[in-house]
Amino acid sequence: MQRKHKNWIVSLSTYPPRACGIATYAASLNRAIEELYAPACESKVIAMNRDDIVRSRYPREVIFQIDQRQPQDYVAAAEKMNNLDRVKLVHIQHEFGIFGGEFGAHLLRFTETCVKPMVITFHTVLPAPAPAMRDVVRRLSGDVHRVTVMTQLAKRLLRDAYGVPEEKIDVIPHGIPPTPYQTSAKAKVALGFEGRSVLLTFGLLSRNKGIEYVIEALPPVVKRHPNALYLVLGATHPDVVQHEGEVYRASLVRRVRELGLEKNVFFYNEYVSGEDLLKFLQAADVYVATSLDPAQAVSGTLSYALGTGRPAISTAFAQAKELVSEDIGLLVDFRNPAAYAEAISRLLDDAPARLRMGREAYVRSRAATWPNAALATWRTYAVCVPALREAEMALPPAKLSHLENMTDDFGLVQFAKMHLPDKSTGYTVDDNARALLAATIHYEKFRKPSILPLIGVYLRFLGGAAHPPANFCNYVGEDRVNLVDVSCRENQEDARGRAFQALAYAAASPALPGCYRQMAKKMVDDVLASNPEFASPRAAAFMVDGLNALLSEKPDAALERMLRGRCDHLAALYREYRADDWEWFEPCLTYANSVLSEALLLAGKATGDATYLEIGKKTLDFLISRTFSNGMYVPIGQKGWCLRGGERSYFDQQPEDAAAMVRTLTVLSGIGSDARITELRRRAFHWFLGENMLGQVVYDRVSGGCYDGVGETSVNLNQGAESAVSYLLARLAMES
Repeated sequence: MQRKHKNWIVSLSTYPPRACGIATYAASLNRAIEELYAPACESKVIAMNRDDIVRSRYPREVIFQIDQRQPQDYVAAAEKMNNLDRVKLVHIQHEFGIFGGEFGAHLLRFTETCVKPMVITFHTVLPAPAPAMRDVVRRLSGDVHRVTVMTQLAKRLLRDAYGVPEEKIDVIPHGIPPTPYQTSAKAKVALGFEGRSVLLTFGLLSRNKGIEYVIEALPPVVKRHPNALYLVLGATHPDVVQHEGEVYRASLVRRVRELGLEKNVFFYNEYVSGEDLLKFLQAADVYVATSLDPAQAVSGTLSYALGTGRPAISTAFAQAKELVSEDIGLLVDFRNPAAYAEAISRLLDDAPARLRMGREAYVRSRAATWPNAALATWRTYAVCVPALREAEMALPPAKLSHLENMTDDFGLVQFAKMHLPDKSTGYTVDDNARALLAATIHYEKFRKPSILPLIGVYLRFLGGAAHPPANFCNYVGEDRVNLVDVSCRENQEDARGRAFQALAYAAASPALPGCYRQMAKKMVDDVLASNPEFASPRAAAFMVDGLNALLSEKPDAALERMLRGRCDHLAALYREYRADDWEWFEPCLTYANSVLSEALLLAGKATGDATYLEIGKKTLDFLISRTFSNGMYVPIGQKGWCLRGGERSYFDQQPEDAAAMVRTLTVLSGIGSDARITELRRRAFHWFLGENMLGQVVYDRVSGGCYDGVGETSVNLNQGAESAVSYLLARLAMES
């Protein structure tokens, strides 16, 4: 529920429209936190100005401004924070150059006055600090509750060179846009660079960027690759302009002309961010990181490039040595044009290797996307303000974009390579039945006409997969031919149960057009006439859910007898396998476990049978005891499951399990339950939003898809049909 007055998290930082990397970082982090925790907090800003004359037209979230040269401004800002009850925490984005005094010592006036919990992020941590610098950093670190840095090296430096206690420091990688991976071809066309091999360096221009050494390296590269194009993207740093104007840029342009590289080097003298920056990054074949500072702890530009899936050629500064391994890029010596020339030629010579490096860079960087950086930052906040641990996360919109992307005119494609459908994997009844169920529920809740064509596709697919009419062939090949032999070799009961469940929902839905309901009803009637007896408990559970949907439309004694028959089967399994320490229907916990309890809860509510309700609640309580830990939902892992009397597996966790638990807890909430069940349901859904064992998001807000699972060390970045529809079903259940 939306709060009337949200809590404030206040950033002390430079802020857009000021042209500054720290400003861009602060704005991106604030947006990501608000997107995740909109019900719980609102981001506000204390903006740093160079002086009292040069000002920016700030957005509404800026509530105070500081002239970096004036000590009294820092005190006034701190006192204002102290007097605002809504301010729960202040997050300082620290860079020495944006605060006044020796080594930014004026900032101490703020930290010594402010009584609110504070976090400081050090964007620069220099080795061998001068005594005065060391003293400022130590005092700042002592005044705040937590310190964050972006690399392990920076953490070690703070500990060893500055004496900051290690247990006070959190490492949170520099955030990157959560953009889908794509090769450079499309973006090159959009920017007019088609047919060129594009090298890119971006960021505010200054002498410590070392651009001249790349320019000196280009003549032998261009001789070998005449289509090579080096883009230097970024305005000159405002401080440089103030002190020397455009002298450095002019020297670079002059050298380009002297070397005859006018057709191979383009300068863009503008501050670029957001979508425009993304287009340039996506158009690049290779990113060139040129810093001349070996101690540079963080480069947002390098982080962004790797996060876009671009291989990097970089000087061996501190962060680059930590991030750039041989399988995602190449390190070169400082001020060495020959090393640049060799590295650039090597990557331009080998397009397949270059693409492999870019993909690997993309995969490795996913833990640093802005949503994941925001989650990690919020966990740091919660250490300082424990009440934030219980913060309500925002429900993302129930997007259909990925479902539409994965669906062609025949059906829902089974698997994906990252966010793109892999049509070579064909189609399944399982996935198309799930999709029909989700699409029907979505239409009932939101009445969006655009979803009706999808419902038609899924209905026609299920009709074509019926083999014979009361049965379903689960696998359909890329050529759209039923793979009867493959289907017959596997147990198809679950697919048949899912098909009946989805068709029953569609047949019983008063919202769907009559033609769709009739298509579904004909297939439902064929299944009912065959009266299938499922040995699989999940297939029986899916059928119970479908029968319950039909009974919800109108009572029918024959359907109720059929429902009771399946529930009696589940109850018999429970009595067979239950023990003092094992309240379950099988000798193991595997996948989509909660649907078994859910079937009996639904049947108990529909028939008034207390036995069904009792078994449903007991088994669900048992499952909850095995899958919730410290308030976090932890699905049974597919690597080994959980055998009675044995240890449970924790990986790989699947979206299907989280979705099933959300839906089952929703059913129990509808029967009548306490606040505990509501909270468990919320926690189960938050598994998708990052409250899982990796602390990473599983739902992709950009594509509208869902990653295929949580492994021991990483998230599976493919966004297949089962995962996408499972998330959508969970999200729709949260509407209830």
